[in-house]
Amino acid sequence: MLSCIKRILRSMNIMHQEHAVALTIVEVEELENIFALLLLGSFVGFPSPPTFLAVELLPFLQKELTMLNRRAEDQGDMLAEMCGTLGID
Repeated sequence: MLSCIKRILRSMNIMHQEHAVALTIVEVEELENIFALLLLGSFVGFPSPPTFLAVELLPFLQKELTMLNRRAEDQGDMLAEMCGTLGID
């Protein structure tokens, strides 16, 4: 009986730990997105930080810039896909 309760409590502890780790990962990804938006915000109309600060922080954006480049290379032509779906030649 006692071992069963211990096993249940251990599984609940593991479940809560996994949930906390998952939430932390999501929050880190969102903070990385905000960081990239602050530095590269001038592309979408946000005021940009001073140039010397942006250049010093640019190496920390290596992962985001690599991901952005990969997405740009993998992205298909959306207009062509829409026209193909609608049957427009």
